[in-house]
Amino acid sequence: MERFESPRQKKINSVLQKEIASLLLESIRSENISNLMISVTKVKVSPDLSSAKVYVSIFPNSNYLDHLRNLNSSRMRHDLSQRMKKQLSKIPQLNFYIDDSLDYIENIEKELKAGSNPFRKSTK
Repeated sequence: MERFESPRQKKINSVLQKEIASLLLESIRSENISNLMISVTKVKVSPDLSSAKVYVSIFPNSNYLDHLRNLNSSRMRHDLSQRMKKQLSKIPQLNFYIDDSLDYIENIEKELKAGSNPFRKSTK
């Protein structure tokens, strides 16, 4: 069940998304990592602001689990608190998840091009 987000939550989601994306970009640049792109697609902060689900899209996704593990164990929360100490008194616990919505859309398009209906349930 989807809960209603308050205007405050929406604003914090937006600010966190922007700042986390900026920190990720700086981290990739400082470590001279080439051919890696990480996008923050969505942030959903809990009503009490204690935790935030951060959805990321990683390209290439060949070893995305390693990148996801690194994100969940990184210093991201500390770095974020240093940047946002004047805006937020409490930085939520960050939990990173893979956003697989593009893969889902790609699979549907593939099946539609192949002539099958991806929404029809199989009766086998």
